[in-house]
Amino acid sequence: MVRGKSPPPPDSPERRDPTGAITVIDATARAGEARDTAELLVGSVGLAVQDSGGYGQSKSLVVRGAASNGVLVFLDGIPLNGAGGMADLSQVPAALVERFEVLRGGAGARYGSGGLGGAVNIVTRAPSSHTRGSGEVTYGSWNTALGHVAVTGPLLDGHGLVLLHAGRSDGDFAYELDELPAVDDNPVTAEARARNDAKGGGVLLRYRRRLPGGSRLDVLSELALEDRAIPGTVQNPQSAGRQDLDRLSLGVRWSGALGGTGTQGSARGFFRRDGLEVTGGLLGAGGPQRHLVGGVELEGRTPLGGAHTLTTTVASSGEQVTEARGAQSAGWWRGSVMVMDEWALFSGVLEVVPSLRLDRVGPYWLFSPKLGAAVSLGGGFGLRANAGQSHRAPSFLELYIRQGTLLPNPGLKPERALYADAALVWDSEERVSGAPRWSATAGGFAALYENLIAYELYPPMMARPYNFDAARVWGVELEGDARPFSWLSASGSYTWLRTQNRLGDPRFYNQDLPYRPRHKWVGRVRAGPDWLNARTEVLYQASQLVNRTGTRGLPSRTLWSVGASSTFLHAPDVTLSVEVKNLLDSRAQDFTGFPLPGRAAYATLAVSLEPTPPSPPSSEDSHAPRAPSP
Repeated sequence: MVRGKSPPPPDSPERRDPTGAITVIDATARAGEARDTAELLVGSVGLAVQDSGGYGQSKSLVVRGAASNGVLVFLDGIPLNGAGGMADLSQVPAALVERFEVLRGGAGARYGSGGLGGAVNIVTRAPSSHTRGSGEVTYGSWNTALGHVAVTGPLLDGHGLVLLHAGRSDGDFAYELDELPAVDDNPVTAEARARNDAKGGGVLLRYRRRLPGGSRLDVLSELALEDRAIPGTVQNPQSAGRQDLDRLSLGVRWSGALGGTGTQGSARGFFRRDGLEVTGGLLGAGGPQRHLVGGVELEGRTPLGGAHTLTTTVASSGEQVTEARGAQSAGWWRGSVMVMDEWALFSGVLEVVPSLRLDRVGPYWLFSPKLGAAVSLGGGFGLRANAGQSHRAPSFLELYIRQGTLLPNPGLKPERALYADAALVWDSEERVSGAPRWSATAGGFAALYENLIAYELYPPMMARPYNFDAARVWGVELEGDARPFSWLSASGSYTWLRTQNRLGDPRFYNQDLPYRPRHKWVGRVRAGPDWLNARTEVLYQASQLVNRTGTRGLPSRTLWSVGASSTFLHAPDVTLSVEVKNLLDSRAQDFTGFPLPGRAAYATLAVSLEPTPPSPPSSEDSHAPRAPSP
């Protein structure tokens, strides 16, 4: 979307970062597809997923070469990054999601410590202004069963939503094992992935109400429970061990106008409790671990004359981690102040957006400035550019808490990222369902990461985190989207990523960073009306290293999926969908040697019922069309 055409909605990511490299993924458009949260995100440009393989197993994001603990993930603004700095996407089922808001590039100025590579806000399904009930059930390979039911409608002078979800999978797929990976042309053997089962469920409650004066109150409560086996890697399978995980999230947000000056304000409070317990006699399993996070955020946006709009944010939060083993516990306070000035010049043709954020994270002071600019070139073309600095303070676990064979290091320094990006964007004036008929983006980025935190062996069997020198990252991002007809759409993205380890050790100097594939391409086509449509998607990811010396790596992979859907009944709407993932049965591995599932088939039946005639959709309804961002 070319900036400057019209003011973005108050809750949009463009309002928080007007010049940022932003992609909005509409999850509701993928209804009926047997996809988890990570699969919905992996098609986005600049992102790679680190996958432990199968339903319910850990999945995390790498954005523009930044490690998973350098990518902030939020659930309706509530931070999901755990005590180790990483957010596990497997714990957020796709049934909850309305859309994803993805910011690529340093996010420290707007989102705080931890946003070295970017930030992802997972927006949950919103309550509707009219009564509606829906349900969906999926069954497929490896005895995988997923389902959810949702009811939404008027409640206590507002709108409410209740959504229950559950799922399970045996996860016992076949894979290929190379027992001597260092030997060329060594024959592989067929194995079955054992102890890869998982099950979980939860509930989402949302309430929204318009208040006198046009302001709005949003309340969210979410509970998630999961139990999964610990299968281990291909080279080191585990015969015991399970993980029990739970999360309780609570959030309250008020937003609206302040007085008659045009000032818009919001106030948010949140709380999150994560639980983790490893059982089964694993070395260093310890006892239950609890991570508590709570805080408040106040924000105001005030026009200052015709050219300036000033945004100020003040936030405060506290964190605590408790580990039963040895009764270890640690806690600290976070505080931050952010100021952003949106400066519109030449009747809005040029927008200059300087911002800065000052964070206090435990004992660390972090300063994150950013300068962004966007210019409209006419004819639907525009340019945007950004440069700045972000930080990630060491996590509790890295500083204070012993985790089995992993020792803490209280002397760690914060990581730092210096970054810049620029892109040319184009949108056609024609619209289809509120979105441009044609759109394209071509851009490049570069970053320098300093004081990277990585673990080193500490004899005889321990490992400890240390700060290393630096790493360089640069690349190219291309996106395109086409809707030539109402029944036909196509999209594609390509990411070229180059990394260099700048650690002074000659064994690692200038080597590619592990788990950073150089190339990723995704193409998707959907054709047909609602009563019968088909889709196909191809994802190619290049080979990647798994160590710093460049002596071991994972091969490239191509994953091709096909599917079809038919809404064959109305009032109630009944939709049947079928999908085949990994059609070519590619046997691949990811991360540190976790096999990925081969070919799999799924069938999904969805029902939606509206017992009362619907009123025209309001801006608060989850199904109201939203223009996508580049």
